[in-house]
Amino acid sequence: MSATERSGDAPGHTADDVADLIPMVRRIVYSRVGSHPSAEDLVQETLTRVLSAASTVEPGMLEPYAIVTARNVVSSLWRDIDRKNRNQHRLVDLSAPEPPEKQVVLEEEQSAMAAALARLDERERRALLDHEVDGADTHALAARHGTTAGAVAAQLNRTRARLRVEYLLAIEHVDPPTDRCRPVLIALSSGDQRRQREVQAAQHLLECEPCARLSQPLLERGQQRNDCLRIPVSSDADIVSARRAARELATRLAFGATDLTVIATAVSEVCRNIVRFAGSGEVVVELLEAPTRGIQIVARDGGPGITDVDRALGDGFSTYGGLGLGLPGVRRLMDEFAIASEPGHGTTVTMTKWEGTDHERPT
Repeated sequence: MSATERSGDAPGHTADDVADLIPMVRRIVYSRVGSHPSAEDLVQETLTRVLSAASTVEPGMLEPYAIVTARNVVSSLWRDIDRKNRNQHRLVDLSAPEPPEKQVVLEEEQSAMAAALARLDERERRALLDHEVDGADTHALAARHGTTAGAVAAQLNRTRARLRVEYLLAIEHVDPPTDRCRPVLIALSSGDQRRQREVQAAQHLLECEPCARLSQPLLERGQQRNDCLRIPVSSDADIVSARRAARELATRLAFGATDLTVIATAVSEVCRNIVRFAGSGEVVVELLEAPTRGIQIVARDGGPGITDVDRALGDGFSTYGGLGLGLPGVRRLMDEFAIASEPGHGTTVTMTKWEGTDHERPT
């Protein structure tokens, strides 16, 4: 199979079968690690391993396989923590203590966010918290409210745009002087040019000094494409941020829970490779709209490169121990996968997940 071929569906086990295991896997993981920050990561890694191995699991054995996999993944985490604890005495913490004013700033930001959330209506606030905090995807929210996943995604985008405006007003202690201020600022926050024309945003910014001042951070944000994320990666914290950002962007399309898990784990894996082998790099995550809707992830680094790409993509090959699937596992899970690497100059991995499962992949 070439590096750009799409993997076939596993006979006897579907993605829905794996998705049905999510509550059970989550119970197993959380019962062993509690509220550990990596708990949800472990759930995702377990599900992705099960999905990648589904074609080799005997009928009726998927659930036992998932249970054993979850336990092994958790054990790997504890081994890593234990190893770090044993070697902690060898490390010297040279970091400077946080200045006291940082706590003051944090409290002000938290207060402003609380005020911004309070200004949303109950339905907007509930949907946003269910999605961002509880992890409910757009399909679950659509079923709950009797609408479609696309409509939910659009509403969430509008709610985020309004929340940004309300947060900015609260943190800057600004009371909008006219009824036109909020509609103009929300149109700028959402990047909706048609709406900006309807509310005559340009004219309003010339006439309203507070909105002209507040519009700058909204316009600067709007200059970045809202369907494309460029994420610098140089630490484990960046891996977490990149995974969450990619998952959030993917929810704008009609991906189910299993595909969202696959996308998040794929981003985790390529980011791990950047941190461990190159030190730094970037991941670009982009929504694709035509001719087929999907999401594309491009990971680039300027590291040592891979001397034997074919061997690195072979089953069973691993360059480090840990929770990751490795590039072979990621390639099986994504619809399209390609890698270019030059020793001494770096590596670029490009992978794509298309929306739905019955479409024809673009050639």
